[in-house]
Amino acid sequence: MGRFIFTLALLAALVYGGLHWYYGHAAERAIEEQLEARGLDAVELEGVDYGWLAPVSREARLTARVRYRGASASLDIRVVGHPLFDDEVRLELDGLQALRLSIGLGG
Repeated sequence: MGRFIFTLALLAALVYGGLHWYYGHAAERAIEEQLEARGLDAVELEGVDYGWLAPVSREARLTARVRYRGASASLDIRVVGHPLFDDEVRLELDGLQALRLSIGLGG
């Protein structure tokens, strides 16, 4: 019985790990598509952060880190829908969390 529970827990962890990875990949792809659709091809997506429950919910909040030349920003984005379970996923910009400007002197 203990071996069965261990195997079941291991299988659940593997499934959740794959779902968590896929959710992050799908979120990055959706954000990049939205940037390109709005003509913001020069904005580079550095990464996406989201909570542990985001891959198992139909509505989640995530933080996208973007860079444009010497400026970087963190954007709060609300995801409505699930990339794996829903046909349509909607991204809504909640706000700008942090804006950092780098000013360098060339020498």
